[in-house]
Amino acid sequence: MKILMSALALQSLQSALSNALAGQVYECCTFEEAIKGGRRDFDVAFVSRDVTGLSTKHELAPSLQACYRVLEETDTLRWVHIHSAGADREVYLRLKAKGVHIATSSGANAEVVAQTALAGLLALSRKFPQLVHAMHQHQWAPLLGAELPKDLAGQHAVLVGWGPIAQRLAQFLKMLSLEITVVRQLSQPLSSMSPHEPRMITFQELPEALPFTNWLILTCPLTETTRGLVNARTLSLLPAGAGLVNVSRGEVVVEKELIQALQQGILGSAFLDVFEHEPLPKNSPLWDLPNVILTPHSAGFSAGNEARVSQMFLKNLVEWSKAIGLKTG
Repeated sequence: MKILMSALALQSLQSALSNALAGQVYECCTFEEAIKGGRRDFDVAFVSRDVTGLSTKHELAPSLQACYRVLEETDTLRWVHIHSAGADREVYLRLKAKGVHIATSSGANAEVVAQTALAGLLALSRKFPQLVHAMHQHQWAPLLGAELPKDLAGQHAVLVGWGPIAQRLAQFLKMLSLEITVVRQLSQPLSSMSPHEPRMITFQELPEALPFTNWLILTCPLTETTRGLVNARTLSLLPAGAGLVNVSRGEVVVEKELIQALQQGILGSAFLDVFEHEPLPKNSPLWDLPNVILTPHSAGFSAGNEARVSQMFLKNLVEWSKAIGLKTG
């Protein structure tokens, strides 16, 4: 088995690989060596965070382009493990079309993303953008009268998606006494629902829930169903003052229509970690809207992620090697 990974990943995983694959015949090669030497004979690849670096799926650094060329030019490639929870980059779609299995690190950063989404919701709820603006203006501006923040208890949050992030976030929101509805492909019959579980509805039922939604929270993957899900019509169905939290994919939201809704007061506020094009263009109106918090697709960044992703890769590698019956030495 020939394994491809970055030099940094190999340095940190060399001992763990030896233990995990004890008795099996394998060879490791780095992306750097493959690019320089022209090797294209790998069975497995590990795309760690350092490989993608500061690149986004829309704008690729030359170094990442070179790594992607190695993956796509390797006809023997059978399995790729990636550091991200989503596999919607064009290169992964092309590899999948060729029969390469793409394994994600879904769940590795779920706790961190859920915490970030909660932080965004709390910051908007407590009107932190307004308070921070006043701070920068050296103004003492307490939130009184009509500016008083509304109590979160009893408000209604709709979670779009029900993966590890949404499930953890639902626990946080329940702790704050919010009512929760989950949007997923299949709803749950009322007869099978536990009183401790959130209400489940389908995407087709979402418009009926929106008029009663204080917080629309996107934690879903990008699919044909979710692409453009949040648009002018969706936003128009929300009640006045509602907030949007997006930690999923930028393309789930029609950005131009979101901007208009924020500018016109149709939507009360938004916390956005992802965008239709990344990096967000410098001329985007989103940068200057007073009711918006932006972060650079970093909701899941945490010092502990590398170790969690590496453990997922090693576990999956062992299971995959056993499944295909690799020879032992």
